[in-house]
Order: sequence, then C-alpha cells, then structure tokens
Amino acid sequence: MASGGYGDASQKIDYVFKVVLIGDSAVGKSQILSRFARNEFSLDSKATIGVEFQTRTLVIEHKSVKAQIWDTAGQERYRAVTSAYYRGAVGAMLVYDITKRQTFDHIPRWLEELRAHADKNIVIILIGNKSDLEDNRAVPTEDAKEFAQKEGLFFLETSALEATNVEEAFLTVLTEIFNIVNKKNLTAGEDQSNNPASLAGKKIVIPGPAQVIPEKNRMCCRSS
Repeated sequence: MASGGYGDASQKIDYVFKVVLIGDSAVGKSQILSRFARNEFSLDSKATIGVEFQTRTLVIEHKSVKAQIWDTAGQERYRAVTSAYYRGAVGAMLVYDITKRQTFDHIPRWLEELRAHADKNIVIILIGNKSDLEDNRAVPTEDAKEFAQKEGLFFLETSALEATNVEEAFLTVLTEIFNIVNKKNLTAGEDQSNNPASLAGKKIVIPGPAQVIPEKNRMCCRSS
C-alpha cells in the first residue's frame, strides 16, 4: 500500500530511491516528472538542458520513501553525462511518445545503454506518453506490450497533460524497489538470527537492486 503527498521537510526518511527518466527529446519526460513531483503541467515547457532532479516523499508499507527523480536531455550532445546519471539508480522509466514511432523505435537503444551503465537489478518501466493524443497514435499499444514482455519490463501508457497513469507508473516502480529492498533486509535478518556469531561486531551491508542510500548518509539532497 503506497500513499504520498508532496513532501514534508520535517518527515523522517527511511529510504531514498533514485529513479532516472530516459528517452528521446520531446517525449514528455520533464512533464511526467513535473506532474508527479508537483502535480503541474506547463504548455510552454522548454527542452531540458543537461540534468535536473526533483523529489517527492511517499509512504509505502508505513515507511517514508523519498523518490529522487532525475531527468536528462534526450539530445545526443548530452550523452557525456551518462555514467554519472545512472550511478546509484534503482529504478528507470523508459519514455516514448505514442504519436511518434521513431521515439519507440529508439527504445531498444536506450534500454541497451541503461543496462550497460546501471545495476543489473534495476527496476524498469516502459512508458508510452501522450495517451491523450489517441487520434494521432503511431505506436499500437500491443507493440509496446509485446516489447515490454519480451524484455521483462513493466508497461503503462500515460498522459502528463491529463494526469493519467503518471502516479501509477511511479508507484509501480517505487513499490517494486521497496519490495526488493525489504526482501533483502528480511533475508539478512534471517541469516543473522541463524548464525549470530558470524556477524558479531561486523557491519551488515545489504546489497540492494542498486544503491539505496539512507537519507542521513547523503551528502546533500535538495527538494523541489
């Protein structure tokens, strides 16, 4: 069960999950982020330059989770930021525009790049954005479903303009990450109880699906 408003500065944070948005330029990545982080949509949105991120805090299974969502420019000239952009990410949203077939055809390349630079256990969702433009659809839903199934990805079609499925897309990724981390915590706890002597005096490191950083250990974090 997940719920969440738009942040409380005094709230104790149990987890910080970094999620990256990737895909071609102008598919609506920044609008999806703006809708999720601030429940806003701008009709005159400008292209992202470099890298930006925003945060939102939610409650999942009674734990406070800060989602740190990173948005990057889709243009080739910004590809130099790749390795730093993916570092520490535990979730990814692969976004295409349902009205532009080329943006969907480029998804395999984005997925290849993601898998080359991110942790192998990263949680990925494929997102077909601009579902409000159904009359201009160039990518059949079945094509995307088939691709997602073949690659083992979650899949949803969204409309940042109409706020359709945006919340659901983020919650799908964040809840899956939370469940993976929780499962690993549980496994580590069982190992400790079965053989407490072997762990006596040692720091227990839980290998998450990638890097999950407790808020108190972060050097800095700015909220939108």
